[in-house]
Amino acid sequence: MSIAVKIGNTEIGGNNRVAVQSMLNVKTSLVDNVVSEVERLAIAGCDIVRVSVKDQEDAKAIAEIKKRIGIPLVADIHFNYKYALAAIDGGVDKIRINPGNIGSERNVEEVARALKSSSAAVRVGSNTGSVEKSLLEKYGKNEISLAESALKNVAILEKYGVGNIVISAKASSVPLTVKTYRYLSGKTQYPLHVGVTEAGTMNMGVVKSSIGIGALLLDGIGDTIRVSLTADPVEEIYAAKRILRSVGLDKDFVEVISCPTCGRTEYDSVGLAEKVERLTAGIKKPLKIAVMGCVVNGPGEAKDCDLGVAGGSGYCVFFKNGEIYEKVPFEKVEEEFIKELEKIV
Repeated sequence: MSIAVKIGNTEIGGNNRVAVQSMLNVKTSLVDNVVSEVERLAIAGCDIVRVSVKDQEDAKAIAEIKKRIGIPLVADIHFNYKYALAAIDGGVDKIRINPGNIGSERNVEEVARALKSSSAAVRVGSNTGSVEKSLLEKYGKNEISLAESALKNVAILEKYGVGNIVISAKASSVPLTVKTYRYLSGKTQYPLHVGVTEAGTMNMGVVKSSIGIGALLLDGIGDTIRVSLTADPVEEIYAAKRILRSVGLDKDFVEVISCPTCGRTEYDSVGLAEKVERLTAGIKKPLKIAVMGCVVNGPGEAKDCDLGVAGGSGYCVFFKNGEIYEKVPFEKVEEEFIKELEKIV
């Protein structure tokens, strides 16, 4: 089990639930735009949000942003250690750095000193493009060099007494990402920030992230996750929530199961399933609803459902916990099933 690390008002690692993160795609110095996007993400279920700090104006904006948002804020720092110092001074909850790209060891020492005098945590991240040449020569381009690169940079911060650390080591390759985190989990007790980097657009990005993140979560690896998509950041949160639900780490929702349909289906089960999913999307209640095409798949395969519908010939049957209690003609199925659904949600 990993150790717990506090990020603002949220703890990750230890026995804490897996936290969901995203990153804004607006310039950080545009405070009103940042706050607006953070609010949208928080409503969608985001636990921790990250902003890029690429200049002094971005760094100065951190303090004002912190006053106006309710979830932990992470500052993403590259190349200029002074921006890390400014973000910490502005009250940021965590910084994300790669100690190897912020200059001399003296710069790292200054950042470490600032971290120790604040409550801020730090995420040390490596990726396939930042692995040190010496590690590539020693191990090749694989999970060992990628993980050891992250651990090498962690050791630099540990040298100066920093212990409030989170680690990430991402690749755009799903197999390499999974292998790297499995390797890391056996080498460290720091919380792991898991994700497949540069996963792509919605179509492929969700698939790659679901496979990579899902495989690791099923192994018990991962304390916080980010689904990286070339899309609206809110879509990252929706995808992350679905991943957590699919692996059984989020049970406070309405699960809608439905069969893929076939030639036996005589009513619009596809349309009904989609409507039920839309109506229950924001409900935080552990319920299971089944929309089945025919009696082959339901109610038998949906005995554990709180409510279900299955098609027949000219009619559908409604059932609860596998027991049929009503027959409804096709033309009234949607209207009557929604009424039954509203009784339990």
